[in-house]
Amino acid sequence: MAPSPKAPLSIFWFRRDLRLKDNTALFHALRGQHPVLCIFIFDTDILSRLTEKADARVEFILNSLNVIQKHLNQHDSSLVILKDKPADAWEVITRNYNVKSVYFNHDTEPYPRKRDQAISEFLQSKGIAVHSFKDQCIFEKSEIAKASGQPYTVFTPYFKQWRAHLDEFSIQSYKSETLLRNLLKSRTETLPTLSDLGFSPAGIPIPEPEVNLNLIKRYAETRDFPAIRGTTRLGVHLRFGTISVRSLVRLALEQSEVFISEIAWRDFFMTILFHFPYSCSKAFKPAYDKISWRDDPEGFAAWCAGKTGYPLVDAGMRELNQTGFMHNRVRMVTASFLCKHLLIDWRRGERYFAQKLLDYDLSANVGNWQWAAGSGCDAAPYFRIFNPALQAKKFDPDLAYIKQWIPEYGKEIMEPIVDHTMARERCISEYKKALR
Repeated sequence: MAPSPKAPLSIFWFRRDLRLKDNTALFHALRGQHPVLCIFIFDTDILSRLTEKADARVEFILNSLNVIQKHLNQHDSSLVILKDKPADAWEVITRNYNVKSVYFNHDTEPYPRKRDQAISEFLQSKGIAVHSFKDQCIFEKSEIAKASGQPYTVFTPYFKQWRAHLDEFSIQSYKSETLLRNLLKSRTETLPTLSDLGFSPAGIPIPEPEVNLNLIKRYAETRDFPAIRGTTRLGVHLRFGTISVRSLVRLALEQSEVFISEIAWRDFFMTILFHFPYSCSKAFKPAYDKISWRDDPEGFAAWCAGKTGYPLVDAGMRELNQTGFMHNRVRMVTASFLCKHLLIDWRRGERYFAQKLLDYDLSANVGNWQWAAGSGCDAAPYFRIFNPALQAKKFDPDLAYIKQWIPEYGKEIMEPIVDHTMARERCISEYKKALR
């Protein structure tokens, strides 16, 4: 980090909000009394857990930071990037700069909450003011709750309240992009390369954060068909905050109530994880942790590789492995197959998706996997088991999606690794034993 004059300044800490436009904490920082220095910390505790060194998410973050850097340079400012444990990074920052206040947006996952608490206590011990704000969702924590103050654990009543509270204030624009003149004047920093971070290019293209209003209008009719572009593909941009969720809701509000409800599901799962952090590693409904999951290395490997002999499952897993994306309908089918056809613990599938999904979000991924396993809040009943063949017939009737990802389809015999009827009966039997 280049040395700096000891003039007082504020710091804005980028995390899951990699944009200059409509950024809540950045807006408030830029309205403060001191010039603002923007920083980003590549958390080595997180990077060390990424086993695949051609990780497209790290590449995406770095590319997004480069975009931010170019805009900051236009205002004679510069982004400071560190690669370190957050606590050590903040030791360096407070030693090199005369920091008066720090601004950042909330992250309600268990690890960031613990990290932010420790960093906030450290900064406050040095007399530095800490300001944090809601930015990555519309409603968070206990903003949508029962009359008793308890959190909702069923989506329908949650959404009813969520929708009733949705107003101009909750989706207002924080026009941070109009205040960039208040950035600290500094152009001394250069960004690291992927190799500096210990990573290499993944070669996976990521769609631009463009909102297609026509697609959103037709969302309810098209979202379940994986062969067509019927979803926005904005998940990765919401995950890393390269698009404002408020701006997305403002644009979609008059277009599709079904699409709006999907944004509410995202908030719902964040709220569940905030109030029930144990659910990221244990069944939300404790009885479901009594299920005798099968130890089946060969079955798990076949599922991961897209070689189960069930074409829709295999197409989905191959799409995931090659692109870091899987269609939402297919995610439900592949997850159900692992938990119920193979009786493999949902946590193993959740971890695999965590490695592969560009839009991986802990709360949504855990919530959806527990939904598929039947162990989560508002989950499908355990005896509801997707039939992959019927799902393919209904949602990929022309086999366009399957043939796109399985080029050998129709040319080679694909024997299923498990019989559907037997698997269904086995699943129901094992679940009944655990839940009686």
